[in-house]
Amino acid sequence: MQATKPVKDPRKQRKRLYDAPAHLRHKLMAAPLSPELVSSKGAKALPIRKGDTVRVVRGDHLGFEGKVSRVDLKRYRIFLEGLTREKVDGTNIFVSVHPSKVIIKNLKLDDKWRKAIVERKKELELPKKEKKVVKTAEKPAKKAKEVKEDKVAVQEKPIKKAPKTAKKTVQKKSLATKKEDKLVEKGKKPKTTKKPQAKRRAVSKTKGGK
Repeated sequence: MQATKPVKDPRKQRKRLYDAPAHLRHKLMAAPLSPELVSSKGAKALPIRKGDTVRVVRGDHLGFEGKVSRVDLKRYRIFLEGLTREKVDGTNIFVSVHPSKVIIKNLKLDDKWRKAIVERKKELELPKKEKKVVKTAEKPAKKAKEVKEDKVAVQEKPIKKAPKTAKKTVQKKSLATKKEDKLVEKGKKPKTTKKPQAKRRAVSKTKGGK
C-alpha cells in the first residue's frame, strides 16, 4: 500500500473525513484511556464502543461521567446515558459529544477480538517499562562515580611551580659552571672572551672646518 502524504488544505481534510471508509472511521473514534487503565491495560488509547464508561474532560459538560449508549460513525459523535437536554416543546434529547473531549474510565471487554488487542498492547508495553527501570537504576551509579572522581581531583592539586624565566637562567648558569669545572680538572685555564674595542670613526673634515 502506497503511503499517503499529509494534507494541509482544510477543504481536502474535510473531504477525507466525509469520504472515509468504515475501518478508518472506527480508528478516528479513538479516545485516550485514564491513567489507572493505562497502568493496568498497557494501551494508551482505544476506539470507543457501546458499553464503555467515559468522562467528559472538555467542553460544556465538563466532569460528566456515564456509559456510552450509542456511537455515531457517520457524524463522529458519541451519546452518553443521562446526558440530555430539553427542547422548546418539552421533549428530551441526547446530547452528542466528540470522542476527543472524553477519556475512557472503564472498558467493555465482552468481545474476544477487543480483549486480544488489549493483551497484545500490554505485552508490547512491558519491555518498554523494563528498559526505563534499568536506565533509571544506572543513572545514579554514574553520578556517584563522577562525584568520587571530582573529590580525587580536588585532593590531588598540582603544586605551583616557579616561572619559566627563572628556570632558564638557572640552567644557563649551571651549564657555564660545569664547563669551567671540566677545564680546571684538565689543567687548562678557562677561556675568557674579550670584548672587541669599539673603532673610532674618523671625523670627516669639511672645507670650512678647523
